[in-house]
Amino acid sequence: MLQATPSSIELEDVVATTLRMRAGIESVVTGRPELVRVTVAVLLAEGHLLLEDVPGVGKTTLAKALAKTIDCSVGRIQFTPDLLPSDLTGVNIFRSQTHEFEFRPGPVFAHIVIGDEINRASPKTQSALLECMQEAQATVDGRSYPLPRPFLVVATQNPVEMEGTYPLPEAQRDRFMARLTVGYPSIESELEMLDNQETSDPLDALSAVTDATQVKAAIETTRRLYASPAVKRYIVDLVTATREDNGLRLGASPRAAIQLLRAAKALAAMDGRDHVLPDDVQQLTVPVLAHRLLPSTESRLSGRTTSDIVSDIVDRLPLPASATAGRARRAVG
Repeated sequence: MLQATPSSIELEDVVATTLRMRAGIESVVTGRPELVRVTVAVLLAEGHLLLEDVPGVGKTTLAKALAKTIDCSVGRIQFTPDLLPSDLTGVNIFRSQTHEFEFRPGPVFAHIVIGDEINRASPKTQSALLECMQEAQATVDGRSYPLPRPFLVVATQNPVEMEGTYPLPEAQRDRFMARLTVGYPSIESELEMLDNQETSDPLDALSAVTDATQVKAAIETTRRLYASPAVKRYIVDLVTATREDNGLRLGASPRAAIQLLRAAKALAAMDGRDHVLPDDVQQLTVPVLAHRLLPSTESRLSGRTTSDIVSDIVDRLPLPASATAGRARRAVG
């Protein structure tokens, strides 16, 4: 078993904390436990999450529910065509009393940043998030300011075919660890939703079950989980296959491989395991890889999506035979 360090917690505590978080979110977002599970995994893996679907299916509700389960700072940005980069990162204001500039931080200076309809803003404004998401800092007027940790961007976007949207550039999409499609609920879940929200908003009753310090410690524990050489090779083989597939004109980046490993560790931690299984990797391959890829012209004309192609790659590649064989059960530090 993993031994807790001053900056981490026991694996059992990670399981208990994430179970409470998932239960709280599922009380608001009904009928979609796997969606909630991957959302919490992205938080543990220190990634960023992109929620994509048509308006009204609960993308922003999911993001708000996640934020309310943690006692931490939350920033919310409604992306619009006239939004400026400084509206995100902040501005320097000249104070006549002191004859000095004072930095007023923007909404990105929060533990959880909810970006609503990110693809309604111009590419210039979208790019203001690049440094924040990758380096956990924001540079304003030549000076860099660190962002709090944990730092998670949960962005929602509408399909690019909808009016008034700008497609996210490849570099922006690659910063998101995972993309999830919320989808329409089942009939039973939608009926339950009507009952729960007929007279009140369940978000109002949702309270924090953990805090930023506890989440940060859970992240440290998750990072120390064991991944065998066979599992790492399996991840590299999956990523390499996207670069060689004839149905794609842009494959996954090395960053994608790193983030797939970290996300798989998060799933293992949530299940109470101190090691990663190939099944953890398989469950996350489509959410982590598909949004980074570009289909070939032939694939688009035939109606094959990048998710379809990634699923075919997963089915085609053999599982590693010795993913956990000979694994030493030891403390990783």
